[in-house]
Amino acid sequence: MADGAEIGPFSLIGAGASIGDKTVIQSHVVIEGETRIGSGNWIGHGVVIGAPPQDVSFERNRKTRVEIGDGNIIREFCTIHRGTAEGSATEIGHGNFLMAGAHIGHNCFVGNGVIIANNCLLGGYVRVNDGAFLGGGCVFHQFMEVGRLAITQGASAFSKDIPPFVIAAERNLVFGLNVVGLRRAGISPRDRREVKRAFKLVYLSGLNVAQALEKAAGLDFNPLAREFLDFIARAKKRGVCPLKRTAGSVEL
Repeated sequence: MADGAEIGPFSLIGAGASIGDKTVIQSHVVIEGETRIGSGNWIGHGVVIGAPPQDVSFERNRKTRVEIGDGNIIREFCTIHRGTAEGSATEIGHGNFLMAGAHIGHNCFVGNGVIIANNCLLGGYVRVNDGAFLGGGCVFHQFMEVGRLAITQGASAFSKDIPPFVIAAERNLVFGLNVVGLRRAGISPRDRREVKRAFKLVYLSGLNVAQALEKAAGLDFNPLAREFLDFIARAKKRGVCPLKRTAGSVEL
């Protein structure tokens, strides 16, 4: 434990934990197992980090861990479970904001600059890429992926992958591009137009996904649009969220 770390009353820090400099841990926090927490984090009352995964096949003698970077805010009563397979980890990067009651399941990966609002539930092996914003009360099926700078509406449910740069809501539906989020991230108008062109090819061209990707292979796109298309191409077996077809619902 670094000299500059602060530990509040009634918190329990296990022997295998490592706490970085200027990390503040409030009261009634439990940190178990091989948990590594970087510097400058703020961990609220009642948070549990490194508890065994909620996996019926898990054996308690397995060596698994949680790894958390620097500058994260983890609010009251969040739970972050350690990995399930031998030697595996649940990973959280830098500068993330986890609001009260969020659950990060075993072997999840949360990138950098992610906001996870109150009572979001991430199943095992969910991947959330940089700059995503998960609305309050959303639930995410195990093994799915949320793309960079995507935003989800509160109280939604997802079992399909959510492409980067989109607005997703309800049950596995895309509503358009996250235009406000792209602007706030400093994405130039030219790059936003390229992403829009790729989005239209996949969702509004009348082609199926395979046909759209085949056509995209012969077209010139910038790196940001290619990121969107590559995500679509490598989506898991459940595929990506489809577009909600209601007239006037598409934000571009």
